Amino acid sequence: MLSGCFEDNDDNAIAVSDIKDFVWKGMNAVYLYKSEIPDLANDRFSTNEDYASYLAGFDSPEILFESLKYLPDTVDRFSRITDNYFDLQNQQQGVSLSNGLEFNLYRVTEGSSEVFGAITLVLNNSVADNLGLQRGMIFKAVDDVNLTETNFVSLLSQDSYTLNFADYDDNGTSDINDDIITLNGNSETLTKVQYTENPVHIAQTLTLSDNTKVGYLMYNGFNNNFENELNTAFAGFQADGVTELVLDLRYNGGGSVQTAAYLGSMITGQFTSQVYSKLFYNENLQDNNRDFLFTNTIEGSGAINSLNLNKVYVLTTNRRTASASELVINSLDAYIDVVVIGENTVGKTQASITIYDSANLAFEDVNPNHNYAMQPLVANSTNVNDELVPANGITPDIPLIEVRYALGTLGNPEEPLLAEAITDILGSGRSSDIQDRFMDFQLIKRDGLIHPLEQDMYIELR
Repeated sequence: MLSGCFEDNDDNAIAVSDIKDFVWKGMNAVYLYKSEIPDLANDRFSTNEDYASYLAGFDSPEILFESLKYLPDTVDRFSRITDNYFDLQNQQQGVSLSNGLEFNLYRVTEGSSEVFGAITLVLNNSVADNLGLQRGMIFKAVDDVNLTETNFVSLLSQDSYTLNFADYDDNGTSDINDDIITLNGNSETLTKVQYTENPVHIAQTLTLSDNTKVGYLMYNGFNNNFENELNTAFAGFQADGVTELVLDLRYNGGGSVQTAAYLGSMITGQFTSQVYSKLFYNENLQDNNRDFLFTNTIEGSGAINSLNLNKVYVLTTNRRTASASELVINSLDAYIDVVVIGENTVGKTQASITIYDSANLAFEDVNPNHNYAMQPLVANSTNVNDELVPANGITPDIPLIEVRYALGTLGNPEEPLLAEAITDILGSGRSSDIQDRFMDFQLIKRDGLIHPLEQDMYIELR
């Protein structure tokens, strides 16, 4: 990596100037879209004075960072900066402050400012799990304040809050505009605590009516600390004689590229040493270009348990299935039949790396005067055929949305997305109401509540 095109000779610079200097030099060194940003050109400044004046023109490191992103609304929606890299490091290892609850938010009726929530996921052994909260539960207020489009961020971003639950009545029709959501007097108080998530949320084998053994894996994050747990899940599938696999990535925003390659190798096994995915860096870092290969071992842990499948079903959503999850779909699709059930994925084909304020941008010898770090996009990820994940996401083969009043129980054969996979495996046709269930237009974005690593794919130096 580069260290900038000239030395900063102001040894007495205040911490903010140090941070701005780190932001510019780090982006100049590694940013994938450097050539598209005139202010990142190596010859942008002729003197140290010009450079110092440029940095001084930004009120904060964050504003400088945002100014250096390429088309942030459409192309680079994912580069980020943090003022506390310790939180970032913990999050990458699956450790964060959490109450274990994930949810979707909806308008009560079309055009309404009133909002309600539906619990979509309760993490194992979390605060929410220990309170007995379950997927599908509805809430309409927090701390006895009804949710609206203007207050949901502040109410639900608190470290401690009380959910006020409601009953959902579809009024006996398929028209969601006449649905009724009524507070029922029940509530629970949730307080965030330090929590470590095992991303292997569910791993079970289902036996279908024709005795087909189907492995169902809900996998929520490509975390290298839990690669052995992932491999153990596939050992169980092997022992059960699994011949079909449903990989549930609907809440998996990504993670380690190498872990994604291990997962692809567990699903297959017949392509060892062939190219799984590729990374391409900017024009100044072409020596960093790298191929990730199918493999039969996990570095430092032993043999991979592989199913040698020629087909896999993947369950997706357009808010959470991103990055390394999309890499798995895109990479495997070049080799085997990948049937995607759900929604268009997020559309993140780029990988990032965490860089710090040090001579080589690594954590060693980091500047002790601040805790800033960046995760800029540094490489494009493709499959073996040099195909990118589309910017608008991967289109499902079977379009199916999670419906707020019929979420179902994860892992249950009757849960709508899993049921669709089972129906296809049995060859008994598709559900007649797929398109009806695809039109839930009241879902609103959770901007302000998105986890920092919810749509991430990062390169580990290991």
